[in-house]
Amino acid sequence: MSHPENVWTVAEAKARLSEVLRLASEKGPQTIGTKTPYVVVPASAWQEATGAGRPPLGRWLVANVPAGTDLPVPDRQEPERTIPFQVADEE
Repeated sequence: MSHPENVWTVAEAKARLSEVLRLASEKGPQTIGTKTPYVVVPASAWQEATGAGRPPLGRWLVANVPAGTDLPVPDRQEPERTIPFQVADEE
């Protein structure tokens, strides 16, 4: 959590939104509110932290297989199997 001197009140943040956004970009996250704090960060920092924009792991692995590697791709068809505890259809 930020130090008290780094926390904006909601009224201050409303009145000085441009400054809040500039400081978030230049100096890092800006905290707004004390009872229920919110944090303003640049979109690039948010995307980096959440992984937004990254391809799913499976696609990344397929795209980055080392050249010359001949990995077998498993069949996606599963054999027919019985499902335990399934209620039989009534005719």
